Amino acid sequence: MAAQNYYEILGVKRTASADEIQRAYRKLARKWHPDVNTEPGAEDRFKAISEANEVLSDPEMRKKYDAFGEDFRKVPDGTDPSMWNRAGRMAGDFGFGGGATPNIEDLLGGLFGGGRRATGPRPGADQQVEIELSIEESYHGGERSITLSGPRGTRSVNVNVPVGIVEGQRIRVRGAGGGPAGDLFLTVRFAGHGRYTVDGRDLSVKVPVAPWEAALGAKVSVDTPGGAATIKVPAGTSSGRRLRLKGRGLPNPQGAAGDLFAVVTIVVPKELTEREAELFTLLAEESSFDPRA
Repeated sequence: MAAQNYYEILGVKRTASADEIQRAYRKLARKWHPDVNTEPGAEDRFKAISEANEVLSDPEMRKKYDAFGEDFRKVPDGTDPSMWNRAGRMAGDFGFGGGATPNIEDLLGGLFGGGRRATGPRPGADQQVEIELSIEESYHGGERSITLSGPRGTRSVNVNVPVGIVEGQRIRVRGAGGGPAGDLFLTVRFAGHGRYTVDGRDLSVKVPVAPWEAALGAKVSVDTPGGAATIKVPAGTSSGRRLRLKGRGLPNPQGAAGDLFAVVTIVVPKELTEREAELFTLLAEESSFDPRA
């Protein structure tokens, strides 16, 4: 598969700010998420979008990507970009083509005049898998144990889930990949749930409200990942109105937390007592309100 440019995947310039990258990712993620897009290739497109966002949203990873391009994951920490590029040119001069890969330590060693060969084991391959998290796990973070299956059987890996991680971002577990020095990259997917709708760090949750609460106004309790909160329903509220709880969405270690939107849903009793039916009848006779007007 041809190498893909992360900036082109997100449709942003190389000079794009962190906010511009996040806006582009959220727009594309909503369009290509496999839960809402059934076109062939939508899942692969979503994974590419998520990977691009993960790299470009991390200042250190973005800096390394800008310096080394598609090879940035292979480059040892602390490598001078100019030396890496010279090593690549040397590889071409030595005839490494058609997919062959030179021993980069030999080439870097030659650049410094050492000409030494690596004697230790070569780095193991990185492994990439998906991890499914609940909204609550993202909100609180913490340690989680996952089981991985492979040719040599199953193994357990302890993963530290960062507070406020969002769908599409990746968790890196150093040394837990497919070899002695390979890393494990876990791409986050949110588990299917009926309570919250997610948009980046913003959350929406339906709040059932009685007709008289919507008409007269009330204070009602609403569930949030951080626990129950109280929200004021203004008088005259209709179904579908979104009431904002600022900062009660998913936390953001590098900036402002997301918001939580309580979406009002007016619910009527399935069965009325005789007195309730009488009162509703009186209201219907008294009121001139026409919801279809």
